[in-house]
Amino acid sequence: MFEALIRSLTAPSPRRLPEPDSRLALAALLVRIARADGNYSQAEVARIDRVLAHRHGLTPTDAQALRSQAEALEAEAPDTVRFTRALKDAVAVEDRDSLMQALWAVALADGRDDNEDQLLRLVSSLLGISDQDSAIARRRAEGQ
Repeated sequence: MFEALIRSLTAPSPRRLPEPDSRLALAALLVRIARADGNYSQAEVARIDRVLAHRHGLTPTDAQALRSQAEALEAEAPDTVRFTRALKDAVAVEDRDSLMQALWAVALADGRDDNEDQLLRLVSSLLGISDQDSAIARRRAEGQ
């Protein structure tokens, strides 16, 4: 099901993902962040659904379906470095701050965890987002 997307993510030079694939890639990254602490909580699942619905204008049912696909993709996906690079190519520079805020919102849904913090530091760096801008995104997410 995800073979073409996995191939594009593992290619030496990942190509820009088409919109449906970039939505799935983002959803899978949200799932990866949520699972980083070893506790994929209902609060994180609900937050992922809300982020996807808001970011992509989806109905709750469509957001849940996208998350379900993303859970399967995340389990099969290559390492976070390649995965995030492919997502970076798919997300415009001006949208990366809101992307980081969405990632923080999911990580904070069930409280802060060192593993999630560490993964978010890696992801922000790979997305070209400074530590300062990531901290601003975190504060915005905390205020949601």
